[in-house]
Amino acid sequence: MADGPKILVVDDEPNIRDLLTTSLRFAGFMVRAVGTGAQTISAVLEEEPDLIVLDVMLPDINGFGVTKRLRASGYTCPILFLTAKDSTEDKITGLTVGGDDYVTKPFSLDEIVARIKAILRRTLNEEDDALIRVGDLSMDQDTHEVFLGSIPIDLSPTEFKLLRYLMLNPNRVLSKAQILDHVWEYDFNGDAGIVESYVSYLRRKLDPHTQEPLIQTKRGFGYMLKSDKA
Repeated sequence: MADGPKILVVDDEPNIRDLLTTSLRFAGFMVRAVGTGAQTISAVLEEEPDLIVLDVMLPDINGFGVTKRLRASGYTCPILFLTAKDSTEDKITGLTVGGDDYVTKPFSLDEIVARIKAILRRTLNEEDDALIRVGDLSMDQDTHEVFLGSIPIDLSPTEFKLLRYLMLNPNRVLSKAQILDHVWEYDFNGDAGIVESYVSYLRRKLDPHTQEPLIQTKRGFGYMLKSDKA
């Protein structure tokens, strides 16, 4: 039996609940699954999960309403929304009401597991919550300071967000669409050329201090922040 972090899966479709429950248990999580907003609130009160995978469209209280109630009651556990495909309004509302991330339907099970692990890395270990390290690169999310070894790297707010997303996913190829969704949060149909521009800006600031580029281009796929500890 899994003895890892506790995940609450919420979806009114039994086949999706079963699929997520089986996959997450296989990935090492303890999983409970429910099908309504009311059951979600009861389950959180009973067990206080480490993370909630929450479908937006529920038969009684929708996922946004559930999130508002939980946040108003002081529950801060991270919430990963399952949203309708290409629903920009869902994504924006989810971030506004207190969601931590989202995955669109139809979804990839591998992506959901990766998103959950990334969120839990940031939330379960408080000592590491503010500080991210990838090789010689370090980022303090509270002070917004970035160092390459002992060298301070001065970044604009957008450069900081881009580098943060890359650092949270080391040795993982990220597509331009994924980067747009996470760095330019509300511009979901944005021009992918802006990603290329900001990757170039980051390289100009990082590459002079390294023997080889930290951000690698995987042609036809996207970009990857290389960690020598892979």
